[in-house]
Amino acid sequence: MHALKKNRPLRRIVLASAATVSGMVMLLSLKPHTSPALAVASGATAPAVTGTRTVTGDSVQTRWGPVQVRVTVKNGKLTDVTAVVYPTDNPRDQEINSYALPRLRTEALQAQSAEIDTVSGATYTSDGYRQSLQSALDSAGS
Repeated sequence: MHALKKNRPLRRIVLASAATVSGMVMLLSLKPHTSPALAVASGATAPAVTGTRTVTGDSVQTRWGPVQVRVTVKNGKLTDVTAVVYPTDNPRDQEINSYALPRLRTEALQAQSAEIDTVSGATYTSDGYRQSLQSALDSAGS
Protein backbone atom coordinates (compact mmCIF):
# COMPACT_ATOMS: atom_id res chain seq x y z
CA MET A 1 0.00 0.00 0.00
CA HIS A 2 1.27 3.52 -0.86
CA ALA A 3 2.43 5.69 2.05
CA LEU A 4 -0.11 8.48 1.40
CA LYS A 5 -3.03 6.10 1.06
CA LYS A 6 -2.74 4.94 4.63
CA ASN A 7 -4.98 6.47 7.19
CA ARG A 8 -2.48 9.15 8.27
CA PRO A 9 -3.98 12.61 7.70
CA LEU A 10 -1.16 14.36 9.57
CA ARG A 11 1.39 13.17 6.99
CA ARG A 12 -0.77 14.54 4.15
CA ILE A 13 -1.18 17.86 5.95
CA VAL A 14 2.58 18.19 6.48
CA LEU A 15 3.35 17.36 2.83
CA ALA A 16 0.67 19.74 1.53
CA SER A 17 1.95 22.52 3.79
CA ALA A 18 5.54 21.96 2.71
CA ALA A 19 4.51 22.05 -0.96
CA THR A 20 2.55 25.27 -0.40
CA VAL A 21 5.44 26.95 1.41
CA SER A 22 7.89 25.85 -1.30
CA GLY A 23 5.61 27.22 -4.02
CA MET A 24 5.22 30.55 -2.23
CA VAL A 25 8.98 30.87 -1.73
CA MET A 26 9.58 30.19 -5.42
CA LEU A 27 6.87 32.67 -6.44
CA LEU A 28 8.19 35.42 -4.19
CA SER A 29 11.76 34.90 -5.39
CA LEU A 30 10.84 35.78 -8.99
CA LYS A 31 12.25 39.11 -10.13
CA PRO A 32 9.81 41.41 -11.96
CA HIS A 33 10.70 42.57 -15.46
CA THR A 34 12.14 46.09 -15.40
CA SER A 35 11.18 48.30 -18.31
CA PRO A 36 13.83 50.61 -19.82
CA ALA A 37 12.07 53.67 -18.38
CA LEU A 38 12.30 52.23 -14.87
CA ALA A 39 15.91 51.26 -15.38
CA VAL A 40 16.75 54.87 -16.24
CA ALA A 41 14.80 56.14 -13.23
CA SER A 42 16.58 53.74 -10.91
CA GLY A 43 20.02 55.02 -11.78
CA ALA A 44 21.06 53.10 -14.89
CA THR A 45 22.57 55.33 -17.51
CA ALA A 46 20.90 55.90 -20.85
CA PRO A 47 22.34 57.56 -23.90
CA ALA A 48 22.04 61.32 -23.61
CA VAL A 49 19.56 62.83 -26.03
CA THR A 50 20.29 66.49 -26.68
CA GLY A 51 18.55 69.10 -28.73
CA THR A 52 14.88 69.49 -29.58
CA ARG A 53 12.97 66.97 -31.65
CA THR A 54 9.34 67.14 -32.75
CA VAL A 55 7.92 63.82 -33.87
CA THR A 56 4.44 62.74 -34.94
CA GLY A 57 3.33 59.32 -33.72
CA ASP A 58 1.53 56.65 -35.68
CA SER A 59 -2.11 57.21 -36.51
CA VAL A 60 -4.07 54.71 -34.40
CA GLN A 61 -7.49 53.64 -35.63
CA THR A 62 -10.05 53.49 -32.80
CA ARG A 63 -13.71 52.53 -32.82
CA TRP A 64 -14.71 56.17 -33.31
CA GLY A 65 -11.91 57.29 -35.63
CA PRO A 66 -8.15 57.81 -35.84
CA VAL A 67 -6.06 59.34 -33.05
CA GLN A 68 -2.57 60.76 -33.63
CA VAL A 69 -0.30 62.87 -31.45
CA ARG A 70 2.81 64.97 -31.97
CA VAL A 71 5.45 65.31 -29.26
CA THR A 72 8.28 67.70 -28.65
CA VAL A 73 11.27 66.36 -26.74
CA LYS A 74 13.95 68.76 -25.55
CA ASN A 75 17.18 67.34 -24.12
CA GLY A 76 15.45 64.04 -23.38
CA LYS A 77 12.47 65.65 -21.62
CA LEU A 78 8.93 65.60 -22.99
CA THR A 79 7.99 69.27 -23.25
CA ASP A 80 4.84 69.25 -25.41
CA VAL A 81 2.17 66.83 -26.58
CA THR A 82 -0.45 67.81 -29.14
CA ALA A 83 -3.30 65.71 -30.50
CA VAL A 84 -3.21 66.40 -34.25
CA VAL A 85 -5.91 63.91 -35.30
CA TYR A 86 -8.85 62.79 -33.18
CA PRO A 87 -12.55 62.01 -33.67
CA THR A 88 -14.66 65.12 -34.35
CA ASP A 89 -17.44 63.72 -36.53
CA ASN A 90 -20.31 64.55 -34.21
CA PRO A 91 -21.10 66.75 -31.20
CA ARG A 92 -20.62 63.84 -28.78
CA ASP A 93 -17.07 63.22 -30.09
CA GLN A 94 -16.33 66.92 -29.75
CA GLU A 95 -17.70 66.98 -26.19
CA ILE A 96 -15.70 63.93 -25.09
CA ASN A 97 -12.46 65.11 -26.64
CA SER A 98 -12.83 68.66 -25.29
CA TYR A 99 -12.27 67.31 -21.77
CA ALA A 100 -10.28 64.11 -22.50
CA LEU A 101 -7.45 65.51 -24.63
CA PRO A 102 -6.30 68.20 -22.15
CA ARG A 103 -6.28 65.60 -19.36
CA LEU A 104 -4.31 63.12 -21.46
CA ARG A 105 -1.82 65.86 -22.38
CA THR A 106 -1.34 66.88 -18.74
CA GLU A 107 -0.86 63.27 -17.65
CA ALA A 108 1.68 62.60 -20.40
CA LEU A 109 3.71 65.66 -19.49
CA GLN A 110 3.66 64.73 -15.80
CA ALA A 111 4.50 61.07 -16.41
CA GLN A 112 7.11 61.87 -19.08
CA SER A 113 5.96 58.67 -20.79
CA ALA A 114 2.97 56.96 -22.36
CA GLU A 115 2.17 55.27 -19.04
CA ILE A 116 -0.94 57.37 -18.44
CA ASP A 117 -4.39 56.67 -17.05
CA THR A 118 -7.46 56.24 -19.21
CA VAL A 119 -9.91 59.13 -19.05
CA SER A 120 -13.31 57.89 -17.91
CA GLY A 121 -15.81 58.12 -20.75
CA ALA A 122 -13.05 58.35 -23.36
CA THR A 123 -11.60 54.86 -23.28
CA TYR A 124 -11.09 54.46 -27.02
CA THR A 125 -9.56 57.90 -27.43
CA SER A 126 -7.31 57.28 -24.41
CA ASP A 127 -6.08 53.97 -25.81
CA GLY A 128 -5.36 55.47 -29.23
CA TYR A 129 -3.66 58.49 -27.64
CA ARG A 130 -1.44 56.25 -25.52
CA GLN A 131 -0.42 54.09 -28.51
CA SER A 132 0.33 57.07 -30.75
CA LEU A 133 2.22 58.76 -27.92
CA GLN A 134 4.37 55.67 -27.37
CA SER A 135 5.21 55.45 -31.08
CA ALA A 136 6.18 59.14 -31.12
CA LEU A 137 8.36 58.73 -28.03
CA ASP A 138 10.01 55.67 -29.57
CA SER A 139 10.76 57.65 -32.74
CA ALA A 140 12.07 60.61 -30.73
CA GLY A 141 14.44 58.32 -28.88
CA SER A 142 13.18 59.04 -25.38
